[in-house]
Amino acid sequence: MSRPLITLVVFVLGVGLACEVGGLLPLGRGLGQPEPTTQSLFQGIKYERIVQQDPRPMVIHIVTIDLKANGIKTMVTPGDPDAERPLEARTTSEFLRDFDLQLAINGDAFTPWNDLGPLGFYPREGERVVPNGFAASRGTIYSQDSDEQPTLYIYQNNKASLNNLVGKIYNAVSGYQLVVWGGNALDDLDNHDAEPRTAIGLDRPGRRLVIVVVDGRQPGYSEGATLADLSQIFLDNRVFRGMNMDGGGSSTLVIERNGEPFVLNSPVHQGISGNERPVGNHLGFSANN
Repeated sequence: MSRPLITLVVFVLGVGLACEVGGLLPLGRGLGQPEPTTQSLFQGIKYERIVQQDPRPMVIHIVTIDLKANGIKTMVTPGDPDAERPLEARTTSEFLRDFDLQLAINGDAFTPWNDLGPLGFYPREGERVVPNGFAASRGTIYSQDSDEQPTLYIYQNNKASLNNLVGKIYNAVSGYQLVVWGGNALDDLDNHDAEPRTAIGLDRPGRRLVIVVVDGRQPGYSEGATLADLSQIFLDNRVFRGMNMDGGGSSTLVIERNGEPFVLNSPVHQGISGNERPVGNHLGFSANN
């Protein structure tokens, strides 16, 4: 059986499983839009799914994390600071499983990356990559900023700051660009290119973290968000500073459910709904049930 066919079979089975565990997993391309929902996932972590048809079909996943909540701990994928390529690519689900986490998203963009179409892609799981921006995991810095990318810092006391280091480096992950600063959308944000998105924002004190994942490239289900859309989603959720992360086929949101990874959104690696991409680093959270 070919790899694309195997992936499709696994995805269809996954949709059936989702129906049995509360309908959290959206359906994806060709199967219509899911219902909106709001749920408490873990202590201090809330999830909302917003479904829109205007200005285009969009399925928006919003996770709000109270960094002060009992049991919340953070983690960025560890990397080897002495290696030429410090990370082994893995899916977000594998990251969550490997480190016994309750919630995880994809992180920074990375190199090398090649989509060879029917001939395959790089990287596959386990192949080495380099994150584009500054990255650190629990005090170990393994990547320096290569292109003045914005960086989220989360400190050991669970306070956080965006693009402004105010303590000893603990966890750090970078993105592509800022979209909200000082409670306002940045000027001249693109409002034409709708894509799958992953984005991270903070409230003014840096105690409430907001994750936004928007599915895309799946006509009739969700076509994606522009950068201007992202900024408005952040402002609607009282984000004071926010940045766009790696998106496209990388955008993935996973939680732990019954001891196993459970994908909340509909990733679209290689144009296949439900297909996860192996990526460089990730941001994850431990939490109490």
